[in-house]
Amino acid sequence: MSQKTMEVVKNLDIKRYMGRWYEIASFPSRFQPRNGVNTRATYTLNEDGTVHVLNETFTDGKRGFIEGTAYEADPQSDEAKLKPSRNYLWVLCRQTHMDDEIYNQLVQKAKDEGYDVSKLHKTHKAILHLKEMTLPRTPKAFGGSNPF
Repeated sequence: MSQKTMEVVKNLDIKRYMGRWYEIASFPSRFQPRNGVNTRATYTLNEDGTVHVLNETFTDGKRGFIEGTAYEADPQSDEAKLKPSRNYLWVLCRQTHMDDEIYNQLVQKAKDEGYDVSKLHKTHKAILHLKEMTLPRTPKAFGGSNPF
């Protein structure tokens, strides 16, 4: 099967992307633990136009996180030249759960776009105490090659 050419989203409304997103499914990756639950990402638009990124997951009841800043690359810069791949895929939702019909439609869309959806794993949800889910951010993150 020949793969479609990947295209950059034109005229992205970055403000609509801001806020909290819950991971419904993803491809396994070296930078996310396989046994993480309640994985989520929070994006906040800064005054200077950059985006604060906070990725969190819970493993064995402990919160793991990594923070960073995203910014728009200069289109004239070599840094802005990307090499798209289908090595990563996330299904995100504004709510902690997604209707199965919508999920299946998204998986089919990913398949149609050339992704190997057999690698897609649903993210586990667990009931955690409210205290565990709302821990304040701290300046200390995890070291080593695996941030979680």
